[in-house]
Amino acid sequence: MRGELGATRGEEERELILPSEPRERATCAAWIRRRTAASSWAPIPAVRGAPSGDEFVCATKNGCKLFKLVYQEFGVRILSRETPPLESVGLQKCLAFSTDGTKFAMGGEFCFDVSIGRASQNITLASMNVCLDEPRAHKSFRDMDISLDSEFLVSTSTDGSARIWKINDGAPLTNLTRNSNEKIECCRFSRDGTKPFLFCTIEKNGKVVTAVWDISTWNRIGYKRLLGKPVSVLSISLDGKYLALGSNDGDFCVAEVKKMEISHWSKKIHLGTRISSIEFCPTERVVISTSSQWGPMVTKLNVPGDWKEWQIYLVLLSLFLASAILCYIFYENSDSFWNFPLGRHQPAKPWNTFKPIDPSQIPDDQDW
Repeated sequence: MRGELGATRGEEERELILPSEPRERATCAAWIRRRTAASSWAPIPAVRGAPSGDEFVCATKNGCKLFKLVYQEFGVRILSRETPPLESVGLQKCLAFSTDGTKFAMGGEFCFDVSIGRASQNITLASMNVCLDEPRAHKSFRDMDISLDSEFLVSTSTDGSARIWKINDGAPLTNLTRNSNEKIECCRFSRDGTKPFLFCTIEKNGKVVTAVWDISTWNRIGYKRLLGKPVSVLSISLDGKYLALGSNDGDFCVAEVKKMEISHWSKKIHLGTRISSIEFCPTERVVISTSSQWGPMVTKLNVPGDWKEWQIYLVLLSLFLASAILCYIFYENSDSFWNFPLGRHQPAKPWNTFKPIDPSQIPDDQDW
């Protein structure tokens, strides 16, 4: 099935009006449940925001719904868009967008299949161009992610297996190697553009480590114990510098990818509740974590800040001014060589500095 993922001009948009009752909590999740005919207590299986920042996809019991955020001066409107290809795919447990927003992947819990659609740049998902559709891919999906170049897809299962897919070929490529007592759970590709790695959390006999695979050979090259407890979610920053790991009891940590060392700890941020998602802010070292009981929580990371563009120009300007000042000081306190040309009364050295010798005074028997 081939076509382009794009919205038509005549597509229907239904506005979600925020509630006016003061006692009712106006949450996005509550209104999504109301519009999708979900029960008030049923959790939403998965929500994934598009890279454009103004759309997100929500999984429901019958399929997926697309919502658009319209930012206004005094609030935000949520528009529900018609997406027939997504609304009848059944319950989806995992959703993933590619970094450039041109591909969208989803994995089911009961239909056990993986589907990847090709999208246009503005991600409207009005029509689906399916480039990979594999039934019975896993027993049940645990996590999935798309590589930075949109070439590979990694998916993990609740039985502990992990599979690599070649998106353009529309077929599985390989399975990640593991021991019989190991379970591969969460997975994320690197994002810095220089190190083609795959990060996965592995549970073995109650202990959890973060392992690294080289995606050029798909060989495991090392592991590190970071969180030290069962991991519920794994996330990576947009620049690929930091990994975030959330636990089942409400803690999360952030590790620097370059050193694979913990840079930030947040304990009991979601007290006693499983963290369902962690997302990094695109511009600041801030993360938002969510749970079913405590909702969204924003945390400022205790990590070194990145250099801003104006700071780099300020440093260059300071170096230039410092060089100019040093040159001036050196010029003013230097010797007469730098004060060229020579002054009127300044003696000059003679060209011939050797004393003349009379040839008659040189003995004939001098040994050369």
